[in-house]
Amino acid sequence: MCKIAVVMCRNKTADSNNRHGQHSMILVPMDTPGVKKIRALTVFGADDANHGGHLEVHFDNVRVPASNILLGEGRGFEIAQGRLGPGRLHHCMRAIGLAEHALELLCQRSASRQTFGNKLYHHEVVAHWIAESRIAIEQTRLLALHAAHTLDTKGNKAARKQIGMIKVVAGRMAIKVVDCAIQVHGGAGVSDDFPLAQMYAYARTLRLADGPDEVHLSSIAQMELRDQLRRMAAKL
Repeated sequence: MCKIAVVMCRNKTADSNNRHGQHSMILVPMDTPGVKKIRALTVFGADDANHGGHLEVHFDNVRVPASNILLGEGRGFEIAQGRLGPGRLHHCMRAIGLAEHALELLCQRSASRQTFGNKLYHHEVVAHWIAESRIAIEQTRLLALHAAHTLDTKGNKAARKQIGMIKVVAGRMAIKVVDCAIQVHGGAGVSDDFPLAQMYAYARTLRLADGPDEVHLSSIAQMELRDQLRRMAAKL
C-alpha cells in the first residue's frame, strides 16, 4: 500500500476563464486525518491488485501544508498532460505485446486441437483469424513506432494526434486478437486455466484508461480539420 497519494483537486479560487489552470496536484500522506480507504476495486469481478490496484478513497476535511503542492497552484493539468502522452504510448506498447502473446496462444491451440477430423487451423475461419490478427498487430506496431518517433523528435504537443490515434487503435486491436484467441480456446478461454480472460480485461480497460476512445476521436478530428484547413489556406 502506498504511503503518499498524489491528489489532483480543483482550486478553491479557480479562474473560470482559465480552463487548464483550475486544478492542482498535492502530496497527501495516507495516514493524514480525514483520509479513509473505503474499498479495493475490482475489474470484471477480479482483483485489480496485479495491475497496481485502485482504491475508493474518501477525503473529509483533509489538511496538509501548502508546500505539498507540486510545481505550484493551478499547474495540475500541466503535470497530468506531461505524463499522459508518454504514458498512453506505453499502454499501447504493452497492448501490442499482449496481442502477440494472444496470437501465439491462438496458434498453439489451433495446431493442437481437432474438429471434424481436421486441425483447427485448417478451418478457413480460424486461418483468417490468424492472418487478420497478424495484419492488425503489424499495422498497430507501425503506428506506435510513428507516434514514438514523433514524440522523440518533435515533443509531446506535436505528437498529440499520433498518440491519440495509437491510443484508439491499440485497444481495439488487442481486444479483437484476444477475442479470437478466446473463441479458439472455447470455454477454457474464459477460465483461469489460460491468461486470456485477464488479458481481455486489460485490453478492454485500455479503451477507458487515460481517456476514452470517444474523447480521443473528437480530438483527432479537430486536429485533422485544423491541419486540412491550414493546407487549404496555404494553397489559396
